[in-house]
Amino acid sequence: MDRIAGRFTRVSPRRRIRRLLLGLLSDLPRKNCWTIAEWAGEATPDGMQHLLNRAKWDADAVRDDLRDYVVEHLHDDQAVLVVDETGAVKKGSHTVGVQRQYTGTAGRDENPQVAVYLVSSPPSAPTNTPAWPPGTS
Repeated sequence: MDRIAGRFTRVSPRRRIRRLLLGLLSDLPRKNCWTIAEWAGEATPDGMQHLLNRAKWDADAVRDDLRDYVVEHLHDDQAVLVVDETGAVKKGSHTVGVQRQYTGTAGRDENPQVAVYLVSSPPSAPTNTPAWPPGTS
């Protein structure tokens, strides 16, 4: 937290971002502003939502701080970044990000929640997809 604390000029957002991040890293079965606020001892999700939607902080600088942290701790000159976009089919329509669209997971139009994963992989790991851009393998 010391790395990003300076990105929040006031103490209250600094404390709240800490609780938000700890909530995201917790074993909560569902993670949203309501559940994380309750887990953090807050009566409502208003503070978490304010932090994410209206509070003044430099999201680009926090992203850069996170990138620097990852490079410092997970750097490997031989590693390959793997991007995986996948759709998890949902039965209801109340999950954030769900809309009717094609998903390869089901092979047809469904109500999926699409997620993009970025994973660092050793170069020896087998892959079955071509390198991008084409011709760079």
